[in-house]
Amino acid sequence: MSAPAIAFNRFGLGARPSDAPPADPQRWLLTQFDAYDPLPAPWRSQARTSALVEVWNNMQRSVRQAPQDLRSGIREAYLRDGRRDYQAAIGARMTSALQTPTPFIERLVHFWSNHFAVSVDKLLIVALAGSFEADAIRPNVLGRFEDLLLAALRHPAMLLYLDQAQSAGPSSTVGARGRGLNENLAREILELHTLGVRSGYTQDDVKEFARALTGWTLPGDAARADAGAASFRFVPALHEPGARTILGKTYPEGGEGQARAVIHDLAAAPATALSIARKLARHFVADDPPQALVQRLADTFARTGGDLASVYRELIASDQAWRPDGVKFKSPWDWSVSSLRATGRSEMAPTQAANLMTQLGQPVWRPGSPAGYNDIAATWAAPDALMRRVEVAQRLAQEAGDAVEARALAPRVLPGALSEATATAIARADSGGTALALLLVSPEFLRR
Repeated sequence: MSAPAIAFNRFGLGARPSDAPPADPQRWLLTQFDAYDPLPAPWRSQARTSALVEVWNNMQRSVRQAPQDLRSGIREAYLRDGRRDYQAAIGARMTSALQTPTPFIERLVHFWSNHFAVSVDKLLIVALAGSFEADAIRPNVLGRFEDLLLAALRHPAMLLYLDQAQSAGPSSTVGARGRGLNENLAREILELHTLGVRSGYTQDDVKEFARALTGWTLPGDAARADAGAASFRFVPALHEPGARTILGKTYPEGGEGQARAVIHDLAAAPATALSIARKLARHFVADDPPQALVQRLADTFARTGGDLASVYRELIASDQAWRPDGVKFKSPWDWSVSSLRATGRSEMAPTQAANLMTQLGQPVWRPGSPAGYNDIAATWAAPDALMRRVEVAQRLAQEAGDAVEARALAPRVLPGALSEATATAIARADSGGTALALLLVSPEFLRR
């Protein structure tokens, strides 16, 4: 695989027919840092977090005030509208991916959205999943890891998904009335978002961290926080009083600041630097990334205080990231976006995009767990999954019709990467549609 093809596919989202291979692929990637738009046109018409939280608060208030027999109907109306917002956001995500002039940064948005995974399997967040990516991930993807971490943790989608919004300290004012402590968010921050598994924390650390996090909730909840905050509120009546000892360090009582201090230390921990570096290297380089590369990325993370742009620059400068063999197998999302971009599509209807990703086994913002979707070939390369891609490729080729000539398209979207066997198969295809479908399911196109 040539360097331009790597830039387009491994770092980006796939080439479009009009994209000229960059003369300097590394510089092409670096120029995207300044050109990135955190809220591109497809996202601007979507409901923002503050508006969605107001809808949530109104629903909660209506349920509390309504007679018992009307409450389920109020909730169902909320969920029905939420599903509409969810599908609209999927359309914005797909269209943004198809139109973006900064595909490397857009890929990073998808990476971090999966790292801080929320799932609409928890119906309460169905309306909020899109705003989580738009308002927590997109504005922070080029900033400091700690800021991105805080934005993700304080977003109402995360607070509801991991049951933090209802967590109360056992000795707090509200806890004394029967609401209990929930450890979900504390555990996932330690295990998934920062330090990683087998990094030395204990169950006692999880419990103490959960106590420190009590009071982190949504505005307007049952604890009567005022609704002045747009999407997050610290409620003292929910907070467990007292000092906390976590990973050997004692944090004095400090209200909201107690958990903030813990998160600050977690973001700066060497184990976090290694965990993030390994995950980035696995996403961009190999399912089992070179340890030397992981260490360089971790060192950059630590030296810069978690400056993510510096870590990305180190990744771009790494020789290992430019290995010519395509070793990363595309996830269904990667493959769908790159296929649509290759055929010149610039948008997709929200319902069509949602159905496509469900058919291919990676429904948007719906992973099976807070760990997000897996990022290795074994997850996505099963025979039945490949057959679904063949079916979709045939449908996309049929939709493209005569507008796309695969024989001319192939070297443009895979510059310097097309094997002789694939080129021959495309040339010998009995129709233009068959040729295009063969291109989209070729070994070169399935990998990045």
